[in-house]
Amino acid sequence: MRGAMENFAGRIAVVTGGGTGMGRELVRQLAKEGCHVSTCDVSATALDETRALALETAPADTRVTTFVADVADEDQLLAFRDNVARGHATTSINLLFNNAGVAGAGSFVDDDRSAWERTFAIDWGGVYLGTRTFLAMLMAADEGHLVNTSSINGIFASVGPNRPHTAYSAAKFAVRGFSEALITDLRVNAPHVRVSVVMPGHVGTSIVINSGIVHGKEPDSLDQEDLVKARRQLAADGTPVDEVSDEDLRKGVAMFGEAFRDLAPLSAASAAAIILDGVRQNKWRILVGEDAVITDQMVRDDPEHAYEPEFWRALQARGGIALS
Repeated sequence: MRGAMENFAGRIAVVTGGGTGMGRELVRQLAKEGCHVSTCDVSATALDETRALALETAPADTRVTTFVADVADEDQLLAFRDNVARGHATTSINLLFNNAGVAGAGSFVDDDRSAWERTFAIDWGGVYLGTRTFLAMLMAADEGHLVNTSSINGIFASVGPNRPHTAYSAAKFAVRGFSEALITDLRVNAPHVRVSVVMPGHVGTSIVINSGIVHGKEPDSLDQEDLVKARRQLAADGTPVDEVSDEDLRKGVAMFGEAFRDLAPLSAASAAAIILDGVRQNKWRILVGEDAVITDQMVRDDPEHAYEPEFWRALQARGGIALS
């Protein structure tokens, strides 16, 4: 493998989805090392918070710039690229973290087509368009590293035997395949640019809460159709809620998003540290979290039975889950 980028000080990094979660932590940790960072997100408020937090621990001359952009929109990404060039007075970048993502629209059969395609457009399209948009700037640097966030759901397309998970999984499989194919493509056509694919397990982020906002499915806005689906899903998972009121069900949905963030086995800060360590070591494949390691190994050991209910029970018993 080509040499690793062991030091980020003085480099320029671009991070998508930097308003919260792993993206925010990547910005903070890169800036702390003296790396100049530009980040985008759909929330200006979240970006302002990220920038302030990053500058608290960054060396005095570190630049952190922000830009509001939807990664599924190529025109907005092109505007972001131009903002990076102006804000950092540069024609090149060293690091690109295609990190932005959402969940939602799990069922290809039962969920709304527009919501399914919106999820896929962000999770796959954001990586594709992000790479298209910034590749020339990576190639213009003396050395570059492209880091694409897939998921353990890019290896195992399930979050349980009774819970469809198609849009997110399809997108994350696409990100993984694209990134692996780029290893050869970049070696042949841009040997000074490396690539890594990141596959987190369950990390404590606000992805569940943020995804509800993106899809207009915040708990207090769930309509009767949403509630019927929620009741059906909970019943399939073994939690009947026939006697639960709509108001309490909405509260339960909100609590799930908070619990996903607050009770995860790995924090966003720890996940970002693992990712950056993997980049320093020039790992092309970065598994994030012990649950991701376990899930990856079990699927490799027994792919034929990976989608049987018994496999899921064995996976949970060993501490591997697919909820990234």
